[in-house]
Amino acid sequence: MPSNEKGEVAVSRFYEIKGDKVVRNRKFCPRCGEGVFLAEHRDRRTCGKCGYTEFKK
Repeated sequence: MPSNEKGEVAVSRFYEIKGDKVVRNRKFCPRCGEGVFLAEHRDRRTCGKCGYTEFKK
C-alpha cells in the first residue's frame, strides 16, 4: 500500500464505488468492529489497534 511522505496510508483505497453503492475492499476487525480495517500481509491479516491476527491458508 503506497503511503505519502509522512507515512500516512491513503484510506480512499479501502473503498470502491460501484453504481450508487460503496464497496469496502478490506475486511473489518471482528474485535474492534466496523471502521477498523485489517492490514493485508502476504501470509496474514492483522489489526493494528488490538493485535488480532488471521492467518491465510
